[in-house]
Amino acid sequence: MTNALELKKVSVALETTPIVHQIDLTLKQGDIACLLGPSGCGKTTLLRAIAGFEPVSSGQILISGEKVSQAGWQLPVEKRHVGMVFQDYALFPHMNVRDNIAFGLRAFKSAQRQRRVEELAVMLRITELLDAWPHRLSGGQQQRVAIARAMAPKPRILLLDEPFASLDVELREEIAREIRTVLKSDGITTILVSHNQFEAFAMADEIGVMRAGVLQQWSPAFELYHEPANAYVADFVGEGVFLPGTVVDALHVQTELGLLGTDQVLSFSAGTRISVLIRPDDVIHDDDSAATAKVVDKAFRGSQFLYTLELESGARILSLVPSHHAHGKHTQIGIKVEMDHLVVFPLDASTAG
Repeated sequence: MTNALELKKVSVALETTPIVHQIDLTLKQGDIACLLGPSGCGKTTLLRAIAGFEPVSSGQILISGEKVSQAGWQLPVEKRHVGMVFQDYALFPHMNVRDNIAFGLRAFKSAQRQRRVEELAVMLRITELLDAWPHRLSGGQQQRVAIARAMAPKPRILLLDEPFASLDVELREEIAREIRTVLKSDGITTILVSHNQFEAFAMADEIGVMRAGVLQQWSPAFELYHEPANAYVADFVGEGVFLPGTVVDALHVQTELGLLGTDQVLSFSAGTRISVLIRPDDVIHDDDSAATAKVVDKAFRGSQFLYTLELESGARILSLVPSHHAHGKHTQIGIKVEMDHLVVFPLDASTAG
């Protein structure tokens, strides 16, 4: 079966400055992917290269098995059958919602055009907005209209550049899940660009973490979280911190938090100093525990607090605690660690910039 999208050793340079380096990735038909990383890491440049707005300096881009970009040549944007939604949505202010969605359907017959507009309006729950003008819509409504417009001609690939950036934080994950359902029902292969891991987890089948133009890992969200390819990915995803430890044997590491066991054989020999990734959900608040840590900060998250805890050595870890356990700063609280699988790296790797 032909892949919907394939990038083979793709590099992109803006003028003479290299931005994206040797990217390999594939997407199957109907899959949703996310390019995740901090600002300036090259993810939007890569998206623009897929769309055809930026030439590649080396490598190839294929859409549905058809070559659309290589060094020195690219298929024009309008011939790629790619839809793109930008951060600002770019709705046409002189057109109502119905006409905005129908804009890319001018080659369709009137009845077909109307059916497609109404079908998308139902999917995206904007039927009552079809006669409204863009300036009267909320940010979330404008976003739905922009996505409907891009989906209307059933593009081979849909590209979303930070589509939730202007929305309130509490709405982003909810709307990401809703948009995922719509895209899946319509079978449109999609790539989302984001710097927010929770949007990525809510939306994507495959996630690519980028750093300085290099794709660090390309995998499903669960694998990205539990089996990070390197210390950078581990640090970037999941609010983890690293604690030093010493390998005791193939299944145990001694740390300041005690002896930690793992269900997978460690690749380090006994006595090796390593870094252990400790995530907030690994550290459990337990009033009966003899081990304690000092609360130095906390953030309210509705049903939970995210506590920043200081250990006796001065090292800090994070813990998610039910919000009915409301402890003040400088309070010592009991903790225990519950981990089945250890994510470990060489001691110097976790501190690399």
